[in-house]
Amino acid sequence: MSDLALDAPSKPAPLAPDQIERAITRQALDAQVRMLPYALGFFGICLPVFVTVATYAQNAAWLAVCLGVYAFNWALFYGVYDWLKRSPIAADNVVLRSRIQMAGGLLWALAIVQTTYFCQGAGAFAEPLLVLCAGAAAGVMFFSSPTLPGLLVIGATASAGPVLALKGNPATEYVGTLVLCGLALAMALCLILNRHLREHFTLNLEREGLITDREQALSEAKRLAKSKSDIVATLSHEIRNGLSGVAHVLAGALGAGSRGAPSREQLKAALHAARDLVDVLDATLDSETAEAGRLVVRTRPLDVRRLAQELVLLHRPTASSKGLEIVAHIDDGLAMGSGAAVGDSARVRQILNNLVGNAVKYTVRGRIELRAMLVSASTIRIEVADSGPGLTAQELQIAFEPFARVERTGVGVPGAGLGLSLSRQLALLMGGEVSADSAPGVGSRFWLDLPFDPNACPEEAAAAEAEPAQRPLRALVVEDDALNAAMLRAVLEQLGHRVLHAQDGARAIDLLKVSEFDLVMLDGRMPGMDGPETARTLRALPGVSSALPVVAVIGGDAEEAQAMLDAGADTVLRKPVTVASVARAVADAATVRTAEAPRPAAAA
Repeated sequence: MSDLALDAPSKPAPLAPDQIERAITRQALDAQVRMLPYALGFFGICLPVFVTVATYAQNAAWLAVCLGVYAFNWALFYGVYDWLKRSPIAADNVVLRSRIQMAGGLLWALAIVQTTYFCQGAGAFAEPLLVLCAGAAAGVMFFSSPTLPGLLVIGATASAGPVLALKGNPATEYVGTLVLCGLALAMALCLILNRHLREHFTLNLEREGLITDREQALSEAKRLAKSKSDIVATLSHEIRNGLSGVAHVLAGALGAGSRGAPSREQLKAALHAARDLVDVLDATLDSETAEAGRLVVRTRPLDVRRLAQELVLLHRPTASSKGLEIVAHIDDGLAMGSGAAVGDSARVRQILNNLVGNAVKYTVRGRIELRAMLVSASTIRIEVADSGPGLTAQELQIAFEPFARVERTGVGVPGAGLGLSLSRQLALLMGGEVSADSAPGVGSRFWLDLPFDPNACPEEAAAAEAEPAQRPLRALVVEDDALNAAMLRAVLEQLGHRVLHAQDGARAIDLLKVSEFDLVMLDGRMPGMDGPETARTLRALPGVSSALPVVAVIGGDAEEAQAMLDAGADTVLRKPVTVASVARAVADAATVRTAEAPRPAAAA
C-alpha cells in the first residue's frame, strides 16, 4: 500500500550551473556580434592613416598583401555571420559559435602580426606604424572583451607582434617598453570590462527568469480566477435550481395547508434533488482539492469483479426505470486467474460510479455494459459502453474540460461538468488513465486503465476469507455536532452495530480507558482536543485500545484527511455519510488493522 499526492503546478526547476554558464556565454557572443559594426568602423578609421603613412614604405607589394588580408577578413566575417543568421540551429550552438568567433578574432590578430612585419621594413616610418599596430591590438582587446577566452587568446596574439618588433630593435626598445605597459594597462581595463559585462549578463539572465516567473504567476492567477468564476457560476446555478426544486417538492408534500401525508413520489423526488446537490458539491470540492495539489490516494490491490457487480446493482434500479439493460462482463482469464488491479478503492469506485452514472443519465434506450479485461500483463481496463447519443471528437474534448458541458446532450441533465475531468485527474494520480471514444448516433465507450499486479491478492477477498460474516461491532462515535452524531448512530445501528457517543476527544479517551470497543469513528475537527490529537493519544494508550480500527470522519478537506492519517487513522470517511460509505469505511479500517503487524502496545 502506498500514499500518493497530486502535485500542484510548480515553477520550472532553477537552471543548473552549466546551463547558467552556457546562457551567459551566449549573451557574451551576442554582445560581440553587436560590437562588430563598431569594430569595423574602428579599423576603417585606422586604415586611411595606416595607408597614408605606409605609402612611404619601401615594400609596396607587402602593403598590397596587408590590404588584401584586411579585405579577406571583412568578407569572411560578413559571410560567416550571414550564415549564422540564416541557420538558427547553428546560432544556438554555443560551442560552434565560440569556435567561429574565436577563429575570426584570431584572423584579425594575425593580420596585425603580419602588418607588423611589413612595418619593420618601412624605414623612418617603421616606429609610428608599429605604434599604430599596437593601437590596433588594443582595439582588438576591447572588441574581444565580452568573452574571457577570446580576450586572453586574441588580445595576447595581437599584442605580441608590435611589442616583439619594437623591443627587438635597440633603437625602438624604449618605445617598445612604453607600448608594452600601455597594452598591459589596456588588458587590465578589458579584464575589468569583461567582469562588468559578465555581471551584467548574469543580472539580465535573472531578469529574464523573473519575467518568466511573473508571466507564469499571471497565467496561474488568470486560471485560478477563471476556476473560481466557474465554481461560483456552477454552484449558483446548480444549487439554486436544486434547492428551489427541493423547496417546491416539500411545499407540495405539505399540501399548502393540507393535512394529507406527503406521497412517496414527492419524498423520492426531494431525495433525488438533495442527492444531486451533494454530488455537485462533492465533485466541486474534489476538483478544487486536486487543482491545489492536495489530493491524497492510498493504493492497494482491488477486487474488480466485486466492484463491477456492486456498481451494476447500484445503478440497476435507475436504469430499469428508464427501460435500460445494464450488465457486467468480466474477462474469463481475469475471473479465473490470480492478480489484482492496484488503486485507491474509494477513488476507483468514484471514477467508475461517475462513468456508469453518466451512461445511465444520457442513454435514452438500449443497453449499458460494464466490462473488465486485461489489455497487457501490467494493465487492466474497466470500460463502460452505452448506446446513448454519442459525441463528436470536438464534443468529446469539451466533455473532459472542467466546468464544461456538451450542450447537445446535457440540456436538462443536472451536473457540474466536473465528473470526467476529475476522473482523469484521479486516474493519473493512481498511475492509470481515463479515456474514451464515441460516435454520434451509435454510442460511447469510456474506460479506466489501472496498473495490474499478477501476484497480488485483493484485500477485500483476503478480508472476506479471514472473516466470512461481519459480527456486530461496539462502535465509539466521537463527534461534537449532535446532528452528525445522530446520523452516524442511525447508520451504524442500521448496519447492526452498537454505538456509544462521546462529544469530545477527552471524553472519548476516558471511555477507551474503562470500556472495550471494536471501532472508533472520529471527527476531524472538534473544540479542545481535536481529531489528530485524539488519534495520537489513542495510539499511545496501553493495551488493545491502541490497535483499534479508527475511521476519520471529515468535511472534505485534503489537509484534514492527511493530518488524520498521519495521526494514526486507518481510513477516511467524508461527510455527508451514507449507509454504503460507512459500511465501506468500516470494512477498509478493519482490513488495514488486519494487514498491519500488531503494535507493541497491543502486544504488551
